[in-house]
Amino acid sequence: MKARLPQGYGRSNQNMNSMIRQAQKMQEEMEKAQEEIKAKEYTTTVGGGVVEITMTGDKVLKSLTLKPEVVDPEDIETLQDLIISGVNEVLRQVETETEDRMNEISGGLNIPGLF
Repeated sequence: MKARLPQGYGRSNQNMNSMIRQAQKMQEEMEKAQEEIKAKEYTTTVGGGVVEITMTGDKVLKSLTLKPEVVDPEDIETLQDLIISGVNEVLRQVETETEDRMNEISGGLNIPGLF
């Protein structure tokens, strides 16, 4: 007597292997994208160009340039606000690009802890 396997029995392993390969490819693409983002520099200006801030994709502040006219000893608060605003804006740029690139790779799949 010959034993019969359920219909489609051998395909589940093929499907699982295919899913694993797709997940590995997605992980490789995400790692590559993260490295590209880390190597990239992001720059923003605030206050009509009197403050310029450059940061890398791994959130390291590279430069902070102040035009002389923004330095007023009588109005330190404005300078502080401009610097905070600029740093927050350049961080938003990094976060937005990171999120966009990861969503592009994952097809919008939300995988907790992935990025």
